[in-house]
Amino acid sequence: MSSEVSTKVFDGEEASLLVKDLRESFGSGRTRSYEWRVSQVKALQKMVVDNEQEIMDAIRADLARPPFETVVYEIGILKNSCEVALKELKQWMKPEKVKTPIATFPSSAEIVPEPLGVALIISAWNYPFLLSLDPVIGAIAAGNAVVLKPSEISPASSSLLAKLLGKFMDNSCIRVVEGAVDETTALLQQKWDKIFYTGNGRVGSIVMTAAAKHLTPVVLELGGKSPVIVDSNINLQVAARRIISGKWGTNNGQVCVSPDYIITTNDIAPKLVDTLKTELEKFYGRNPLESKDLARIVSSNHFARLTKLLDNDKVSSKIVYGGEKDESRLRIAPTILLDVPRDSLIMSEEIFGPLLPILTVKKLEESFDVINSGTKPLVAYLFTTNKKFKEQFVMNVSAGALVVNDTVVHFGIHTLPFGGVGESGMGAYHGKFSFDAFSHKKAVLYRSVIGDFSIKYPPYTDTKLRVVKAIVGGRIFNIFGALLGWS
Repeated sequence: MSSEVSTKVFDGEEASLLVKDLRESFGSGRTRSYEWRVSQVKALQKMVVDNEQEIMDAIRADLARPPFETVVYEIGILKNSCEVALKELKQWMKPEKVKTPIATFPSSAEIVPEPLGVALIISAWNYPFLLSLDPVIGAIAAGNAVVLKPSEISPASSSLLAKLLGKFMDNSCIRVVEGAVDETTALLQQKWDKIFYTGNGRVGSIVMTAAAKHLTPVVLELGGKSPVIVDSNINLQVAARRIISGKWGTNNGQVCVSPDYIITTNDIAPKLVDTLKTELEKFYGRNPLESKDLARIVSSNHFARLTKLLDNDKVSSKIVYGGEKDESRLRIAPTILLDVPRDSLIMSEEIFGPLLPILTVKKLEESFDVINSGTKPLVAYLFTTNKKFKEQFVMNVSAGALVVNDTVVHFGIHTLPFGGVGESGMGAYHGKFSFDAFSHKKAVLYRSVIGDFSIKYPPYTDTKLRVVKAIVGGRIFNIFGALLGWS
């Protein structure tokens, strides 16, 4: 029996039946109650807590990532997301009272958050549990039925997600579909009420095109070339350590918020390179390919892609640290490159790996032009103690987020929206922003049948016209004047 299930093809027909079942569950009202939402967030929280070791083992199998990183950046953030949702959900669900104009007197109004319906969440491989389950928390908190499609590039994590959600969650409303391109294509052919995609821009375009056929709203969490500006007045050791933590200490650079390249001045660049070298050796030793604290490259395809970036004629001579590779173990050492040409391949696409180019400028203000000449990044970082330059940075750089004097840490702050702008994505989530991403803000107006004034009904007299003009003007004195016949 299990063999028949495992070989069953998930095609368009199966996807259609799945959506039909979930629509029936959603239509029953099951997901709308506060009690159901809380029970499912609690179940997900228990699932994560009870299976920490299994989760760490699966991620280790997929990425050879240090358990420390998994605990901090996946398990820890997921636990916090559950706690925030459980604490705040009742408040999030409350209708928001709003004022009404005198033209609708007597009346009252409110904005009621309602679930969108059945949502599709397509996740990424690099943080397979966090990037799968964090959106799921928002979707179920908002009262939706959900289909999760984990990434096939992290197969151990995908399999464990399917097993655990099947065991812990309400499967009449929350389902997992494993698979690759064919399964994703079958899912995208269906009509959804929201599609949430995390990944690259190329696939993001495919997702958005599919969604457009049904006028389905989307959240696209993409990426881009996230820059780091380093000023001369900063403590270089602190800056270097925080850059290293955000670059190589988060999945060896395989994360959308990873620093993609550095911009600094000609005179600071050599000092920064020396400081980065010193701190990298402290963290990962003289032979980083042997370090247990660095994740491996996820697949041979990604290894080949990064090798191509590094072996480019314009780039290979610019390596000032690292560059070692071990294809058999899919390992690439932390690599720093100085003054790579801006028209090189490594500067034209998101690196998503352990390579870090450094660009130099004469004046740090030129860095704004460098950043703004490309696509808008998911995040931009700045290290400075100059208050005026911080203000210029905030005013001149458009990105999904800006972080001053650190890297990556904004991702775990639930009171900040996380999302891109332009080519780095659309929509945002985390905390209440996740709830809002999967909710419709429904406008509701309540009017009394008392005070049904004849002014709005024909025949339209000169007096009525004067009163209407006064109402439009919004001044009570004018309204009384119009009623009394004053001009």
